[in-house]
Amino acid sequence: MRLDIYRRPESNGHFSYLAVPEGKKIPEEAISVDWEEADRGVEVADGESSLKDFSIEEPMQQISAKGYAITSIKTLGDPTPMP
Repeated sequence: MRLDIYRRPESNGHFSYLAVPEGKKIPEEAISVDWEEADRGVEVADGESSLKDFSIEEPMQQISAKGYAITSIKTLGDPTPMP
C-alpha cells in the first residue's frame, strides 16, 4: 500500500505523523489539526508492523480501523528538524 504522510510539530522539536492511503483526504475527525505534508506515496508492505521513520505503530491495523494511522505521543522518537 502507498501512503501519504502528514506531520505537525509537538513539544521539544518532535513531530506527530498522520498516514492516509495515497490520494485520500485526511478523515473528518483528524482535520481540526494543522497537518503539513511530509511525504507522498510512501510504499508500505501490508504486514509492516511499524513505520519507524514516523513513529507509527501497526499502520495497517490503524488504517483498517479508522481510515488513518497516527503517531502515538508515547512513541515519539528523536526530534526531526523541519526543512
